[in-house]
Amino acid sequence: MKTVLIKEDILSRNNERAKEVRDVLRREHIYYINVMSSPGAGKTTLLTGLINALKEEFRIGVIEADIDSDTDALAMEHATGVKTIQMHTGGACHITCQMSMEALEALGLEGLDVVFLENIGNLVCPAEFDTGSNMNLVLLSVPEGDDKPLKYPLMFEVASAVAVTKTDVAPIFDFDRETAIKNVRFRNPQAPVFFTAAAKNEGVKTLAEFLRGEIKKTIQ
Repeated sequence: MKTVLIKEDILSRNNERAKEVRDVLRREHIYYINVMSSPGAGKTTLLTGLINALKEEFRIGVIEADIDSDTDALAMEHATGVKTIQMHTGGACHITCQMSMEALEALGLEGLDVVFLENIGNLVCPAEFDTGSNMNLVLLSVPEGDDKPLKYPLMFEVASAVAVTKTDVAPIFDFDRETAIKNVRFRNPQAPVFFTAAAKNEGVKTLAEFLRGEIKKTIQ
């Protein structure tokens, strides 16, 4: 009798596909940023601020992934003016590399330097699937609490950088900055942590400067 570990097999095939995505991006000199968080953590608002801070220097495209609706794609295109497409997952709670590749092809890579993928709002499944990105930017919002890195380990383990969002409402919630940093460090000693309040344009410039440096290392 042979036992087949379905999940491991799916992840293995996805990781092989990730290499193909990275090969394409490398040839095209494109930096790909996968943005992950729980629903309502402020991905779209923060991305809008970051793109507006970077678009004068880089040619940017955006993939908005949702189970349904084109609300975020319309909002992003209106707020930034950059090339944006909507990807529907058909009920899936994560983005696979096959879906990632198809979305990149639909977006069109010609004339782009940077692509942002706004992943499905979920702190579990998206962390399990490599999208072929250069960077995983993980958001942790103040209303969620500073303990989320302890409860959702893989998401913070795969993070290249962590952005704490909605810091302007911190006085209302039981959230401690130092505890948040300590909990992120427990899961991921390397990932830098940034504090932002995108609705008030606080901390966005600092995070944009970090992204600018990472992008230039790859595409220049």
